[in-house]
Amino acid sequence: MPITGSGRATRLIRTSAASTDVHSATVASGSTRPTRTPEDFAHIIKVKQNAPELLRRALSRVPVDLVFTGDYQPAERKYRLSRQMLEVCHELGFPVFVLERSPLVLRDLDLLQDINRRAPSVVAFSILTTPEAPSHAQVREIERLAPAPEKRFAAMAEFGKAGMLTGTCLMPVLPGLSDDDATLESVVRWTADHGGRFVLVGALTLADQQKAYFLDVLSQRFPHLVASYRALYPQASYAPKGDTTCRLALSVRDLCTRYGLSDRIPRPIIPGDKHALNKRVVERLANRAHTIEIEAGPSDRVWAHRKAAWAVGELEQDIGLVYQTLGLKGLQSLPDIGPGLAAEVEALLAELDPAGPSAPSGER
Repeated sequence: MPITGSGRATRLIRTSAASTDVHSATVASGSTRPTRTPEDFAHIIKVKQNAPELLRRALSRVPVDLVFTGDYQPAERKYRLSRQMLEVCHELGFPVFVLERSPLVLRDLDLLQDINRRAPSVVAFSILTTPEAPSHAQVREIERLAPAPEKRFAAMAEFGKAGMLTGTCLMPVLPGLSDDDATLESVVRWTADHGGRFVLVGALTLADQQKAYFLDVLSQRFPHLVASYRALYPQASYAPKGDTTCRLALSVRDLCTRYGLSDRIPRPIIPGDKHALNKRVVERLANRAHTIEIEAGPSDRVWAHRKAAWAVGELEQDIGLVYQTLGLKGLQSLPDIGPGLAAEVEALLAELDPAGPSAPSGER
């Protein structure tokens, strides 16, 4: 059988009903658009009143996959654009990933439940601290306009009770402000206590105009940290130098294990998706790449697993049928999958689909 790709790699469709974010933390306020100043970013709102119509037009042209959104700003109470966009997703059968700082998202719990019944979806909350964490006052200085974290956790609890997959995006973690062990554990514990099932962590990244703006704010509110930030984020850098990101990821993984959570989000699979097995294999390969990376493994192994995941994601045929028809050689013939990774994929197929297709008798 010919093995072909269709260009159908995982899609993440981003939606937005406004061109700013009133709830933005300072670390997200440095717009790189030349016509906007960082100060404007949280105060000047340009509402896209035709966003639902544009979304419907865009989704009608693409295969069903995950739609990423999160626009529950104060103006949403008046315009209700986020709900209208969710209604489009529901009508067309698209699952959603909602990332929010605002408990206003609870207004649409009924609609999100309907979407979730048809296509498994996720509601995550961006949270950097808890009321009991030593970093609480400092973080509130950084995200002054955002709703209090306890309100976000309360909203999370409601989604958990409703049976939806929910959890915390603990990002960006701020060096010297919210990266202490007590804060990390507090956020993970509060997530577990409020029905969350995962905590994703990410270190602060700074680039271009955003870096200059953030360092300026830091000099006003926490001047004693400016020198350490300049050392951690030297000229032309984006992520913090050294092993900061990996250490952070490993710490949160250990905490998640202790509290019965995951440090990764289970991939939503739409019922009846003919590429469901492919997507589960992609998820495992991507998770393996992540583990190798945060454990400071060889970069070539990280990229080998990423490329293998992309190759399976692009595969038009069901990978189980490829294996059943052509065996291990069929897996090895896929782009960016050699003998070692083919054997790993073979093991994943046996684990993910024990009763599924097996290799041709000559290869067993």
